[in-house]
Amino acid sequence: MKKTISDYELIQRFIKGEQSCFEQIIHRHKNKVFAYISLYIRDQALAEDLYQDTFMKVIQSVKAGKYYDNGKFISWVMRIAHNLIIDHFRRVKQMNTISNDDYESDLFNSKKLAEANVEDNMIRKQIQKDVRRMISQLPDDQREVVILRHYAGLSFKEIADITSVSINTALGRMRYALINMRKIMEEKKISLTLN
Repeated sequence: MKKTISDYELIQRFIKGEQSCFEQIIHRHKNKVFAYISLYIRDQALAEDLYQDTFMKVIQSVKAGKYYDNGKFISWVMRIAHNLIIDHFRRVKQMNTISNDDYESDLFNSKKLAEANVEDNMIRKQIQKDVRRMISQLPDDQREVVILRHYAGLSFKEIADITSVSINTALGRMRYALINMRKIMEEKKISLTLN
């Protein structure tokens, strides 16, 4: 059985001149990084640009000797992506051109939906819309944890690293997010079932 090469080893080989090693590391993490960016940036072309910018910044930092491996390569990459997303929204806010409609797309697309009947599809789309709306009403720190955990698939340890908080704080934010979402469901009488 072939042993998987660690991120650290791939980085070291890249530093020594093996360009293909960086391609391997990008391939290994591309889905997670792109999914994370896409959750904030719903415009596909813009998300792809930020994805490219993330890995360009990673390459520059590695080549400049600014990456010190501590077993948290993907957390480091996600933090870079996170910072680029924040920078993007700051720029947009300064230009005052942002609109929620600019970033509307179906984030919850799945194979299961393709197999469902038309009525189930309509109900699922409404549920997805309701969930998106509830998440958008959460405080920023809670919304961030929900997105990172449930849509980017990160562990609470990775979330803690990216957001620079303790694991307990990340867990607490998730707990409060769920409590707040339940309150919103009760207040607005939202049902998230197909029945």
